[in-house]
Amino acid sequence: MAYEDEHFIDTAKLVWNYSFFTDDDIKLFQKGILSTGYEKFGSHHLRVLDTEGFYFAVWAPNATYVSVIGDFNGWKKQLHPLYVRQDNSGIWEGFIPRIKKGDLYKYHIRGFNDIESEKSDPYALFAELRPGTASIAWYFEKHWNDQEWMEHRKRNNALNAPWSVYEVHLASWMRPEKNKESSFNTYAQITERLVPYVKAMGFTHVELMPVMEYPYDGSWGYQGTGYFAATSRFGPPEELMYLIETMHQHGIGVILDWVPSHFPGDAHGLYKFDGTHTYEYADMRKGYHPDWNSYIFNYSRAEVRSFLISSAHFWMNKYHADGIRVDAVNSIIRLDFSRKEGEWEKNIHGTNENLEAIAFLKDLNKILYRDFPDIQTIAEEASDWPGITKPIRKGGFGFGMKWMMGWMHDTFRYFKLPHNLRPEEQDTFTFSIMYFYDEKFMLPLSHDEVVHGKSPMIYKMPGYEAEKFSNLRLLYTYMYTHPGAKLLFMGNEFAQTTEWNDKSELDWELLQHDSHHKMQLCVKDLNHIYRNEPAMYEYQFEQRGFEWIELNKREEGVVMYKRKGKHRDDDLLVILNLSNQVFTDWKMQVKGKNHWREIFNSNNIAYWGTGENTNEQLRINPIDKKKKICEIIVDIPALSAMIFR
Repeated sequence: MAYEDEHFIDTAKLVWNYSFFTDDDIKLFQKGILSTGYEKFGSHHLRVLDTEGFYFAVWAPNATYVSVIGDFNGWKKQLHPLYVRQDNSGIWEGFIPRIKKGDLYKYHIRGFNDIESEKSDPYALFAELRPGTASIAWYFEKHWNDQEWMEHRKRNNALNAPWSVYEVHLASWMRPEKNKESSFNTYAQITERLVPYVKAMGFTHVELMPVMEYPYDGSWGYQGTGYFAATSRFGPPEELMYLIETMHQHGIGVILDWVPSHFPGDAHGLYKFDGTHTYEYADMRKGYHPDWNSYIFNYSRAEVRSFLISSAHFWMNKYHADGIRVDAVNSIIRLDFSRKEGEWEKNIHGTNENLEAIAFLKDLNKILYRDFPDIQTIAEEASDWPGITKPIRKGGFGFGMKWMMGWMHDTFRYFKLPHNLRPEEQDTFTFSIMYFYDEKFMLPLSHDEVVHGKSPMIYKMPGYEAEKFSNLRLLYTYMYTHPGAKLLFMGNEFAQTTEWNDKSELDWELLQHDSHHKMQLCVKDLNHIYRNEPAMYEYQFEQRGFEWIELNKREEGVVMYKRKGKHRDDDLLVILNLSNQVFTDWKMQVKGKNHWREIFNSNNIAYWGTGENTNEQLRINPIDKKKKICEIIVDIPALSAMIFR
């Protein structure tokens, strides 16, 4: 580390030539694999020669002049210029005395073609509340108290552990004023309300829609400008840390939505950072997303890859996140994503793969699992692109899990059908098992399915009111008993009757009605069964964890299967009646133990069912003792799901 004496005579204005970087840091940065860039770039509080201040470092390779401007110097661009490193790295840096924690700042950049701009810090830890766009000089003051979780989270985040994820948009889960868009609970207030709710409901994890800083509320966080800054909408960064810590103290993992696919063109953000295309591809056939009116990271540029990898690494390291859900992977890896013929250019092999983006994702997973082996990375990837969760050493991408969008679409297609049309579409319903073991899948009923005219979950279901609720309980039971991890968006658990509105809050008042309160209880019980029954999760990504028992009752609409664990005594039998007919004295043959009991029935009166045709006492007859085959006689309610142990 080096410094030089006064650059200005007035000590309030002096900038010292000071560096955090080693030669190895620069090499890793320029190779695209620097994972701890947040420890070098950005603003860092320190004391130099008994003088407190902040060190600044920013990558602006096309700049001819960079200075730090802020409320500490009247936003004057000439007072605090940074030094450019003499190693062709494009990094500008310097130590500025007397800047205090909480001071607002930006970088003034004179760049390509002498274009001047004022940019927020890409590596800032905190940002001004919108509509302000300045970065905030900050350092963390947090003593973590989640050691027990961190020491043992490997078992909670393992692929053979239960994964029941509650997806949350922090602003609209609950507001101080229901219909006031600018009304936010603080992170601390959210903690007080959300943690006990998630724990009581039995979810194992929460997934927070993007909490990285973003300028426009209506983007839900998916158009971000702060890749290291927790949004200031809900308070300072340490309060988000407190939320995650409290989740951990109550045995709940935290997944963060992370968006390395695109960024907006806001003037203070990454777009044309130093006067030209620094972070985004210069060729707009690769560098622009027509669907989202945003810009695509230049994955061929090593420094950009280092920036993104450092961002993901930061949230694992500094915020103790248990994983990331990587947004829009399909758009990252396909050159022709949402583009017509002639609007994209093939790669060197004449195909549509973005080769450098694929290499980036593999490096990302390799580094994250190297440094944080007890987390999971989850790909939101909507196509049948192979190998998303296959190990990198076997030619895959190395993700821990992938959203099973095909299952979601097929499930909705089937459940929306009138009951009399379901028999001819049974193959649509059962198709997911045909390809399930190609990847490690998470079943998502996410925010995307209850917005933009797609209707809330309850109104996707056919029939009159009671039938809609029966169908939805049946669908949820099917999801929980299907192999794979689970994800349910907030409000789905109590059958919200309106589409999700990010400007309001959930319709909590619905819980005063039995139909909704008891739907919530049904989901709660399904969560607890999923967590407490090893057959539900021990082999949830392996073929030996599932077995079809009955698929030949297409006209009756009855489907049966087993979920199987390490011990045969843990096996579960699942019966789904997808028709609106009642079946009494239904006979079925099952191999294995001849002692079974009903542990769940979606028609239970406690769930707003009729309470009829439950099976408190099962009739079981031995058929072949040598082969351990018995006959079970059950009553099957209409539009119902039953689980037997």
